[in-house]
Amino acid sequence: MAVEIGKKVMVAIDESESGYRALRWVLENLRESIKSSGHPLVIFMAQPSPPNSNIYAASLGSARMYCPVSAATGYVNCVQEQNLVVSLGILEKAKSICATHGVNAETIAHIGDPKEGICDAVQKYNIKLLVLGDQEIGKIKRALVGSVSNYCVHNAKCPVLVVKKPE
Repeated sequence: MAVEIGKKVMVAIDESESGYRALRWVLENLRESIKSSGHPLVIFMAQPSPPNSNIYAASLGSARMYCPVSAATGYVNCVQEQNLVVSLGILEKAKSICATHGVNAETIAHIGDPKEGICDAVQKYNIKLLVLGDQEIGKIKRALVGSVSNYCVHNAKCPVLVVKKPE
């Protein structure tokens, strides 16, 4: 598989093994194409926003009532800052892995929904190939929540390659 000259490739990672599996796949299979493309490999990572409300059970005799309580702004900001620090550390590790393979990389950290963030970045940065790892989340969770890779396959404005775990 070769990437045309001038075409940008983006790999979306997270803290899981599947994200690094996708990065390794890109470095093993597209390294020369990326190096000759004139563009750095784009490494994208999204951290979901922290919840802005918590639910507490209020005891009312034998009945329980669940009451949403808004989280303090300071708490939300603190969690977002911590998530950003974690994301930047993971992105720096990924960038150093690329450097050991002789591939120039640029990183993008996003706070918010990973599904939408990835698809938005594809359009914003004119990405021509998106590479993702396949999370093994189980059929029930996949049906209820949906998977990032499935969402991107159907909504990204470029070809999407999903790297599955070897059997």
